Amino acid sequence: MKLKDKTAIISGGSRGIGGACVELFAQEGANVIIGDVLEADGQALAEKLGDKVVFKKLDVTQEDSWADAVATAEAQFGGVDILVNCAGILTFNHVADLTAEEVRKTLDVNLYGTIIGTQAVIPPMRKRGAGSIVNISSTDGLIGSNAHAAYIASKWGVRGFTKAAALELGLEKIRVNSIHPGGVDTPLANPMNEEREEYNKRFVTFAAQRACDPKEIAQGVLFFASDDGSYCMGSELAIDGGLTAGLYYYGHPGAPDIKFG
Repeated sequence: MKLKDKTAIISGGSRGIGGACVELFAQEGANVIIGDVLEADGQALAEKLGDKVVFKKLDVTQEDSWADAVATAEAQFGGVDILVNCAGILTFNHVADLTAEEVRKTLDVNLYGTIIGTQAVIPPMRKRGAGSIVNISSTDGLIGSNAHAAYIASKWGVRGFTKAAALELGLEKIRVNSIHPGGVDTPLANPMNEEREEYNKRFVTFAAQRACDPKEIAQGVLFFASDDGSYCMGSELAIDGGLTAGLYYYGHPGAPDIKFG
């Protein structure tokens, strides 16, 4: 098992990508603190996975809440080895119509939450002499897109913060890396809960020709969190079905056969 006797805090761990990470980490032998504001979902997942998984209500925008999550990890399991910053929010709006409240809340959860979460685990990781922090950014932290400029700004911020933190904390054997998911079927990205077969149609312009399962993202997170990623510091992994690989010239050889209009 790749994470035997390691202890991880996973924010946004009640469902979606975070939930998939919780399940995979538990399978790989880790003790896990599920940190989330979604109490019912988090409690249910913890009960499903057994005594090595504990739910702790976590508001990632509040330093005291992070301190409580770290204290729970130390009291229950003796310390913190891994942090997965996965909590996030997403809204859709034209850039001209963004409200100040919408922008501030998005940056507060997605970026500020990642920063103070990282700060919260530095002391216990220093005690351990090492650690791994995996920040969930997005393909929207690598390229642009329409209809969610605030989210894009926050995810570019997560990417940049990861680079800076990796340089500074890497000197203390605390590795910091980022995952950039694209086209994932989660409650955040698929709020209408479309069936997978129907949702896949949204990604016919991807090389993969389908949506991504959160479990596929969790495998990338596991790589960075475990010793498999021991030489990765400030690295970024796009798991996106080819979204960021480039563009197709439709109607020419090598492109999917898609009829537009």
